[in-house]
Order: sequence, then C-alpha cells, then structure tokens
Amino acid sequence: MAMNRRNFLVTGAGSVAVAASGMLGAPWIRRAQAAEFTYKVGTDLPASHPLNVRIQEAANAIRKETDGRMEIRVFPNNQLGGDPDMFAQLRAGALEFFTLSGANALSALVPKTAISGVGFAFKDYGQVFAALDGELGAHLRGLITKAGLVVQDKVWDNGFRQITSSTKAIRTPADLQGMKIRVPPGRLWISLFRGLSAAPTSISFNEVYSALQTKVVEGQENALAVVDTAKLYEVQKYCSMTSHMWDGFWFLGNRAAWDKLPANVRDIVSKNLNSYALQQRKDVAQLNASLQATLEGKGLVINSPDMTAFRDVLRKSGFYAEQKQFFGEEEWALLEKVTGKLA
Repeated sequence: MAMNRRNFLVTGAGSVAVAASGMLGAPWIRRAQAAEFTYKVGTDLPASHPLNVRIQEAANAIRKETDGRMEIRVFPNNQLGGDPDMFAQLRAGALEFFTLSGANALSALVPKTAISGVGFAFKDYGQVFAALDGELGAHLRGLITKAGLVVQDKVWDNGFRQITSSTKAIRTPADLQGMKIRVPPGRLWISLFRGLSAAPTSISFNEVYSALQTKVVEGQENALAVVDTAKLYEVQKYCSMTSHMWDGFWFLGNRAAWDKLPANVRDIVSKNLNSYALQQRKDVAQLNASLQATLEGKGLVINSPDMTAFRDVLRKSGFYAEQKQFFGEEEWALLEKVTGKLA
C-alpha cells in the first residue's frame, strides 16, 4: 500500500504576472489573502504516516470550506519538540493543536485517559472503537475537557503495538526478562513491561532510531506503520506480533485559541477533523494488514507468539488488579463492558 509514501503538494494561490499597462488592479483579478486564523498542529509521527496525511487533507478541506479564513499548518515528526515540550506549548497557548496518546504525556494531566492502553485489554479493532466511540470515550473526553483542553470526538488510530528487537525474537514472556526496551514516557508502559520482567526505558520518539542504532536499548514497541515509516527495520532484526497494547491519539486544542474561532468555523474544523479521523483509522488498519510482508521483505524476522502466556503472567504479577485500583471502579467497569472481565 502506498499510503505511507504519499507526498502532498501544498497548493496556494498562483501568482499572476501583470503588465504595468493597465492590467494592474483589474477587477477580475482576485488577489490571495492571508488567513484570518493560522493555527499549528504538532505530531510526533513521520510526515508520511496516515495520521499526518489525513490531518493535512482535513486542513485543506477546512481552508476551502471556510473560504480561506482558517489555515491549519501541520508540523510532523517532533519538529516543534518532543511530546512533553509540545504538550507544554499547547497548554501555554504557543501551539494551538496537538495529537497525543492518552497513555502518554496526556496521562500526566488526565491520568485516566491511559486506560485505553491497558495491556492485552482489546482483542480487536471492533472492541477498541466500541469503547472509545462509546461510553468510555465520552467519559474520557469529559475528563479532558474538565482539565481545560479542547478535544475532538474521534480518536485517531496508531494501531496495535508490536515488539521489535535487535537481539532475539520474543516468543514467550521469559524472552522479555531483563530486556532493555524503549517505551514512551507514560506510567502504563512502565507498569506493563515491569510486569513482564523487562527493563523499560522512557525515550522520546524523535530519539528512538539513534537509541536503537547505538544499542542504548535492545528493542522498542510500536505499530507496524511506525516501524515502517520511521525505518526502524534498519536498526532492528526481529518483530514479534504481540499486539500487546492498542494506541491512538486524541486531537487536542488550546481552549483560548479554540474560543477565538467563530462558532461556524469551529463547526467546520470539528466536522472535518472527525471525518478524516475515521478515514485515517481505515488507512492504518489496511496498512498494518499489508505491512507484515513488506517488513519481512526489508529484513525483519517476524513471529507470532501465544498471547495466553503473556496474559497469565500479567494476572499473576498483579498487573490487572493494580490497573483496576489505579483507574477506579467506574472507568474499569466501562472498559470491561466492552472487553469482558480482565482482572
């Protein structure tokens, strides 16, 4: 699939060469005007990832439907800083929009958003979006709003996460014992991999490639689309299809910047962001479905371990009981309403 290689041409108003012989200022020549509102959106994924591709398409649609009043400029691949930096910018108003995992830096402000990343909770995409487009998602959006941020209705997909390594294939929980594995900054990742007896290390995504290349860590875990677009296969040898966590991005906005927009502009922004989020979900699902063969062709050795053993280890280690206590009875009940009993 070519989605992750798509290049976009940013088309602006063409300049018209006008002779000085009376053509200047002719009434049929419409000059381009600067947007009334120019906002930035920061992401931590490569420009070719479906997240950024679809956000750019949404931005193009928003500009068109607002007659040029609203321009959203996309800054992918941590161009504006690591996740903690961009999150700080968003809250301070220096950045208007930011896509952030609920289990990542967002959980530092709204801890219960990390519940969507509980290890081995979701069996498939049907369960993921039944929860996050349903009661659990509505509850989490309410908590985000109370924390002072704007959040769009539809969460963007980052896919189920898989483990890669430069040293060995992960076939059983024992293979993770003592393994130095990069994880995003977030309590849930640390708790999960400690529960599996690994040695998790938090590293910002923009430093992952170099950390793997220099052997600071042996492995990492991400969706296949990220492994491909970030070229992590160049510095990893094995990929184990653990599907241990689902990860996605809430599309967040700075409250003051959002409130400056007229109501009709806000409606157009939300309509398009949520619509393109649904399209991006399909992109990622299709991309991950086709990427196993692609990555094998690029040298990754892929295996599919038995998930039952990993879940058993987590239950025995008290991981699920710990998460239930952390997130609370209400949130855990909303999760298990979709997933079935976990703890």
